[in-house]
Amino acid sequence: MHDHNHNNAQKNIAVAFFLNASFTVIEVIGGILTNSVAILSDAVHDLGDTFSIGLSWYAERIARRRPDSSFTYGYKRFPVLAALVNAVFLLGASVFVLSRAVPLVINPEPVHAQGMIWLAILGIIFNGAAVLRLSHGKSLNQKVVRLHLMEDTLGWMAVLIGAIVIRFTGLHWIDPFMGILIALFIIYNALRGLKEALRILLQAIPESADIKMVENELLSISGVGGIHDVRTWTIDGISHVYTLHVVVNSGVEAEDISRIKTEVRDKLAKSGFDFVTIEIDQAGENCGAG
Repeated sequence: MHDHNHNNAQKNIAVAFFLNASFTVIEVIGGILTNSVAILSDAVHDLGDTFSIGLSWYAERIARRRPDSSFTYGYKRFPVLAALVNAVFLLGASVFVLSRAVPLVINPEPVHAQGMIWLAILGIIFNGAAVLRLSHGKSLNQKVVRLHLMEDTLGWMAVLIGAIVIRFTGLHWIDPFMGILIALFIIYNALRGLKEALRILLQAIPESADIKMVENELLSISGVGGIHDVRTWTIDGISHVYTLHVVVNSGVEAEDISRIKTEVRDKLAKSGFDFVTIEIDQAGENCGAG
């Protein structure tokens, strides 16, 4: 199942890459011809996105590799690393946009509003198609790439509205002002993506897991007197890990140990934990766990 998901992720990101790369070329040419800082700034952003999506595509290919002696959990964390790089790249591109746009609000330059309108329509079509392609992706990597493209689509909608206003009012400061708003929106969402990637890489408890509920489920198993030394984290935001010591009650027979382990694994699997390590302790035993 995971191989199938990664294969779909790879194909989806590949389509998004070629759509984004093709439109970036159109955008650079159009931005120069229309003298629009919003479009040129977004072209720089899209160029960064193209690089980031290419990196994500490569990371998804690596993620399909089986566990080996170097990476015993497999290569599923490489897309998370790519997501981290992507978020940082977005932040850098957005700061560049702000550095260009802020001075032009004070001293705006004329832009070709009609050309901006046609470019905005193309931008909505290209980026919207890529967003739809990634709409069912579940991996963090696909979510971050989809965020890139969704922001671009919303940005082009704003450019379209702004270009129409400029076309009929001649208020050229609207162009750099839109660039500032788009950049601030991107920064906000990039910081959220950065936070999520860092949580995974720093092995925080999976956000989707209700740890207290899971513990209560495990304690309800017949023969279990307690659990301790619980460790849980996520590999890539989808595949979770859970390790624990299970204390069995006095009088539990040896043949019950296998049943208890099976029930523990079943309950953890239902809670989304794919990798489970169980150590059995007898009541009153000093297991030496810290």
